[in-house]
Amino acid sequence: MAEVFDCEIQARYRDVNLGGHVDNVEAIRLIDEARIQFLRFAPLGGGPDTTPGLLADVPSGVVELVGSQRVDYHAEMRFAPFQPFLVRIWVSRVGGSSFSVATEVRVEPGHEPALVAETALVLWDHGVQSSWTLSDDVRRSLERYRGEPVALRA
Repeated sequence: MAEVFDCEIQARYRDVNLGGHVDNVEAIRLIDEARIQFLRFAPLGGGPDTTPGLLADVPSGVVELVGSQRVDYHAEMRFAPFQPFLVRIWVSRVGGSSFSVATEVRVEPGHEPALVAETALVLWDHGVQSSWTLSDDVRRSLERYRGEPVALRA
């Protein structure tokens, strides 16, 4: 596998349902927050003046839109104060104007993922109201973090 992006996301009290675990809707928010960190802030190297983030070379007016998202839950995600969830994310597919990211969420180091997800994103140009074809620079950034998709249940 190429590089991966690891981050920690702290659950909030409002994320917890009556059963004491993170609600499935809030789990989606958690992976969305990690994906934003990955796409906007993942290190790309190249020196102190290098803008981080896989989408640093996307022009103004082009945004990423979720085209599809598949989530499999493997274990309960219980809320523990001051214990963040551990998120690992990478690129699993690169297309012409879209790409997919794979996500694993763990509740503790060394544990199996409690949640795995595949999210397809389309780069959308608001100016022309259509998809934006990936530039060579953006494609290079995405390929740096390219790995296999996560295993989802059939």
